[in-house]
Amino acid sequence: MISKFLSPVFVSTVLLSAGAYAAADWLPPLPQWQGASEALIKNKNHPWVSPAELTDLTDSPNYAATLAYLRKLVDSSDLLELEQLGESAQGRPLYLVKASSALHKIAQNPQRPMLLVQAGIHSGEIDGKDAGLMLLRDIAHGDKANLLANTDFLFIPVFSPDGHERRSVTSRMNQRGPITQGWRATAQNLNLNRDYAKADTPEMRVLIDVINRYQPDLYIDIHVTDGEDYQYDITYGFNEPFAAISPNGASWLAKLYRPAVNAALTHAGHIPGPLVFGVDSKDFSKGISGWTASPRYSNGYGDVRHLPTVLVENHSLKPYRQRVLGTYVLLEQTLKLLNEQGKALILARQADLQARPKRMVLSYKASEQPEFVDFEGMAYQLKPSAVSGDTYVYWTGEPKLYEKLPIFWDKVADKETVIPKAYWLPPEQHEVIQRLKIHGIELSVLTSPQKLTAQQLTVTRHSFTNAPIEGHFMPQNVQFSKENVSRNLTAGWIKVSTDQPLGRLAVALLEPSAPDSFFSWGFFPTLFERTEYFEPYAIEPLINAMLEQQPDLKQQFEQALANDAALRSSPRERYNWFYRQMPYYDQNYLKYPVLIEM
Repeated sequence: MISKFLSPVFVSTVLLSAGAYAAADWLPPLPQWQGASEALIKNKNHPWVSPAELTDLTDSPNYAATLAYLRKLVDSSDLLELEQLGESAQGRPLYLVKASSALHKIAQNPQRPMLLVQAGIHSGEIDGKDAGLMLLRDIAHGDKANLLANTDFLFIPVFSPDGHERRSVTSRMNQRGPITQGWRATAQNLNLNRDYAKADTPEMRVLIDVINRYQPDLYIDIHVTDGEDYQYDITYGFNEPFAAISPNGASWLAKLYRPAVNAALTHAGHIPGPLVFGVDSKDFSKGISGWTASPRYSNGYGDVRHLPTVLVENHSLKPYRQRVLGTYVLLEQTLKLLNEQGKALILARQADLQARPKRMVLSYKASEQPEFVDFEGMAYQLKPSAVSGDTYVYWTGEPKLYEKLPIFWDKVADKETVIPKAYWLPPEQHEVIQRLKIHGIELSVLTSPQKLTAQQLTVTRHSFTNAPIEGHFMPQNVQFSKENVSRNLTAGWIKVSTDQPLGRLAVALLEPSAPDSFFSWGFFPTLFERTEYFEPYAIEPLINAMLEQQPDLKQQFEQALANDAALRSSPRERYNWFYRQMPYYDQNYLKYPVLIEM
C-alpha cells in the first residue's frame, strides 16, 4: 500500500484519468464548497474563455499557451500593453502586463494609485496567474473596465518561468491542483521569495527594476500554503503596524484594506483568514504564531522600502477552482478599493518615505504574552505510524472553531540599532555597490581625499553554516567589537547616506547584524581570511624584545594562559597571542570593511 502511493506512475494515472482528485486522494477529506464567485467562470463557448477555464479550473496552461492567450488579449484592447522585462536564468522572457485607461501616461500621475501584482514566484503555486488572466479579460471584454477609472494595474503573470516549465503531475504532493504544477525553485535552484534583499537572480533584478521604474503604491505577491488544515481558503498578511518599518502604509492595510477584502471574499462565498502558522504541529491548542517578515521575503522587503506589500497564501488543501476564484475576488476588490481610497494610500506611503526616525528595529521575536482569537480550524487526530514509529496528524475534514486560541505575534524587538548618518564602502567592494544600485539606493562617490571619523566594527566571534542557504555559506553566532577611528579616505570611496527615501533599506542591507544584510548573506568572506603569517625563527627574537621593552606584557600573557586552556595547549596560539600585539599583524583581519558614520 505504501509503495503504491509513492509510485509516480500511480499518482499520474489517478490525476490524469480522473481529471481531478478521486477516491484515491490521499489528502485530508474535503468539505463541499459552493460560492457566488463561481459565476465568474466563462463557459467553454465564450470567445475569451481562458485556458484554465477550459478545464473548469482544474488545470493551468503551460507558458507558451499562457503567453499566446495574453498576447491575443493585449492585441485586442486599448487598455492593455505587454512589456518584456528581461529573461530568466534559462533565457525565457519575463513579461509585464500594463492595464490602464491612460496607458500613454502610466506611472506619470503621482495622484493615480498603482497596483503591482505578481504570480508564480513559486510556480507550483500558480493560482494568481489564472485569476489575473480572467480579471484582465473581464476588464478588456467584460463589464469591469471601470476598475481602471482611477487606478493603474501592473501584472506579472509568471515570475519564475523556468520553474513554471518544470511541470509535472507530481510536483507538490500536499496541494490540490492544478493537475500539472510547476516547481518551487528557479532553474538555479534558488527560492525567489528568499532573494529580495540579496538580489542574486536575474528574475529578482528584473522585478526590483520594475518597482524602481514604476513606483507602485501597493504590491501583492500570490502564493499557496503548506502545513495545517483549516477552514480558510484565502489567507493573507503583511507586517502589522505594531512591528512595521512603514507604519503608515501598514495602518492603511490594517484599517482599510483588510476589512474591505475580507467583506468581499465573504460575500463571494469564501472564508478569508490571517496569515499565521501553528506553534506546535501536533498540538494546535498551543496556538499560532503571527509572523513579521524580514527583507528576504516580499512582505518584509516591501515594508523596509516603504511599498505596502500583501503576501497572499491560498490554502493548499482547497481545490484549485476555489482558490483561483478567491484570488480573483481579492484582486478585483483591491482595484475597487484603490479607486476609492488610493489617495489615502499614496499619502501614507509618502509619509513613510519622508520619515527619518532615529532608531530602527532590525528583527523581531515572538511575544511571550499572547493575544486571543477565534480560529476557524479543522478537527484532527494523532495517529500512530508504523513507518516512522511516531505519531502523525490526521486531519478529519470536520470544521472546528478554536475559541480564544492564543496567537503569539513577532512584535518584540530582538535587534535594533541607532540609524547612522551614512555608511562608507571602499571602492573595491564592487559586488555590494552594484547590489545597492540594483535596489535603487542613492550613492555618492568621493571625488577627493577626505578625513573621516567613523565607527569600525571587528568580528570577535563567528562560525559558518554547515550547508549553503540559497547558495550562500552564511556567518552565524557573530559578535562584534566597536571602536571610533579616524581614517583618511581616498577618492573613489562610496557614501550611502541614510537621509534618503530608501535610507531604511540601506540600513537593512549594510548594518551587519541585520538578518538579511549583505554581511549576513556572506558577501564579505575575505574579511575572515589572513594572508600574511610569521615563522617561529622570526617571531621569537621579536617577542623577547617586546618583553624587555614592555614589562607588563609578561604578566598579561601569563593571565591569558591561566584563563585559556586552548592557549596553554597550543604553541602556535601562544605565538599568535604575541603576533596580534605587533604592527606586523594584518590590521584588516576580521574588520567589517564598511565604515559607519554616526
